[in-house]
Amino acid sequence: MRREGIATTSRGRAQNRAEVAGGQDHEVRYEASKEGVSRSKAKDTVKKLGTSRSKV
Repeated sequence: MRREGIATTSRGRAQNRAEVAGGQDHEVRYEASKEGVSRSKAKDTVKKLGTSRSKV
């Protein structure tokens, strides 16, 4: 079952790039460096606003 907007990895797993996995340190680090803020600020923002990349 393929959902619109969700890519799949080479192993066939779903990969939703529209969301930030707040529990994954590498994703939090990426968002923090992209936005020019600290990791703790990025993690707090994900907790406050949710996992949507557009909101974060």
